[in-house]
Amino acid sequence: MNQKNSVEGFRHRLSQYGDAVHERWLNTPGWQRWIVYVVLIVAALLLPSESIGSFMSPYTDWASILFFPIGTYVVLAIGLNVVVGQAGLLDLGFVAFYAVGGYAMALLGTRLGWNFWLILVVGIGLCALSGITLGAPTLRLRGDYLAIVTLGFGEIIRITARNTDAIGGPNGVRGIPHPPSFPDIELFGVQIFKYGVLDPRPYYYLLVALAVIVIVLVKRWEKSRVGRAWAAIREDEDAAEVMGVPTFRFKMLAFAIGASIGGAMGVLWAAKAISINPNDFQFLLSATILAAVVMGGAGNLPGVILGAFVVAWLPERFRGLQDYRMLIFGAVLVALMIFRPEGLLPSRQRKAELQEGSGGMGTLGAEVPGPESQGEEVASR
Repeated sequence: MNQKNSVEGFRHRLSQYGDAVHERWLNTPGWQRWIVYVVLIVAALLLPSESIGSFMSPYTDWASILFFPIGTYVVLAIGLNVVVGQAGLLDLGFVAFYAVGGYAMALLGTRLGWNFWLILVVGIGLCALSGITLGAPTLRLRGDYLAIVTLGFGEIIRITARNTDAIGGPNGVRGIPHPPSFPDIELFGVQIFKYGVLDPRPYYYLLVALAVIVIVLVKRWEKSRVGRAWAAIREDEDAAEVMGVPTFRFKMLAFAIGASIGGAMGVLWAAKAISINPNDFQFLLSATILAAVVMGGAGNLPGVILGAFVVAWLPERFRGLQDYRMLIFGAVLVALMIFRPEGLLPSRQRKAELQEGSGGMGTLGAEVPGPESQGEEVASR
């Protein structure tokens, strides 16, 4: 009992500290927030420094790690957060949209010789269409049933790619072109627009630009009528529908937006990877990105970014421990779920839903008892 009380006390202190920081941020003037945003972007651009890499990734190339898996996981987690964290729809096949974007870059670049930027636009459109195609017949389902269908969709895409010789079959596609280069432009002594095989930093800077654009768009949607509709659907879809929210339309929009973000990252990743094959798009990637969203704090964008960073970075940081690194990684995840079940940086809505017993993601939480609901159950007995 004493141990349980100490854990609850630690959780309470963490929650109080987080609420205090959040209140202070809300009361911060707009110009100060913009200064913080600019500082964060500059810090992200400075991350590939070797002095930082010597500590963050002593066993592997830090700049390469920043692009994949860290940066890739961050962008994918932002896209999945739209579906899971904001709309409350459990998607276990998110890797399918990542695959569609990757294959769009591979096939259009090698077969038709299209420019990277044109393929990026087309890939985003194809993935949005894929999200609508998946959502149209399946979004009448909820909870576990929707999860099973999306899981099947992800596996269908991978197996179709493996069994279709016209798109490379199990060998995939090779010789994918890089984005067009402009070697005369330098930043921090790096030719930031010279895309090749050896230097991963130009791709990382391009990924940072993509992430900034995606974050701005997602935050705009979150604060608009669309975001309020998603929140209503996540908390109680039936009540939202009764109040006049066209739930099916907004769920389709969430799937399309999330798929577009995943597809954009797939296009960029394929341009860096040069070759892709169906084994690059396993279900484990969807599960990992979902774990990053939940662990960071579903519905809260800074928390999701932090969760994706931790999930991608920890295994690489302890790579020198060989087999034990995954044990350490799993132990850290278990500890975080014990002490911060609502996530590293949870949103207030998610914390309230946890206390109400909805698991923190509306109907998606399968009525996991929260602290208050547990107390009421004990009192009723």
